[in-house]
Amino acid sequence: MESVARGGTRWKRFAVVMVPSVAASAAIGVALSQGALAASFSVSGQQFKVTAKQLDGTGFVQYGALDEGAGKDRPVAVVGMDEAHIRNLCQSVVVPIPLFGNVSMKLTAGGKGSPRVYAKRLYIDADDLRANAEFTNIDIGVSVDRTTKGPGPNPGDKKKYRPDSFAQQAEKVRFTDVKQRAWATTAGTFKLSGLHMSVKKGKDECY
Repeated sequence: MESVARGGTRWKRFAVVMVPSVAASAAIGVALSQGALAASFSVSGQQFKVTAKQLDGTGFVQYGALDEGAGKDRPVAVVGMDEAHIRNLCQSVVVPIPLFGNVSMKLTAGGKGSPRVYAKRLYIDADDLRANAEFTNIDIGVSVDRTTKGPGPNPGDKKKYRPDSFAQQAEKVRFTDVKQRAWATTAGTFKLSGLHMSVKKGKDECY
């Protein structure tokens, strides 16, 4: 691949900078699982897209909150699960580069021939979700601070939601044909089997 020089930006150099971010994300996941970091951070102000063929979760909770980032708060629906097994996961983000254009980073895992992606104490902050859903023993309208079937509110969200506000919970959940637009994801453990990452010029999104 040739280097592209436009306004001082080199494509190879950009790719080299992007690749270590995957290792950094893995290190953050390990630190979270060991309790070295609080599961709270300021979001980048940039959304990413996620798709999955199927997600099976145990210990489900959902509530409303505000994510702080890029100078303003953004309303989100937070989905938390004790454990999740995900089939055919795709995550993509498009980064606009001045004088160069859009650059897309896409991660896929848990595809055909690979074990499913596994996550423990998974939290997803999203503002758009499309899927088919099946819940087992669901409670709708419970207090977010009194949920018992899931992991409870994200420890980093204590100042981001109204105490005793609306929430729902379930013992199990199955989502199929998932399309989601999210601001942040945190997990104590995140195992990506069959991980593949690609960085391309232009828009290359999961959907």
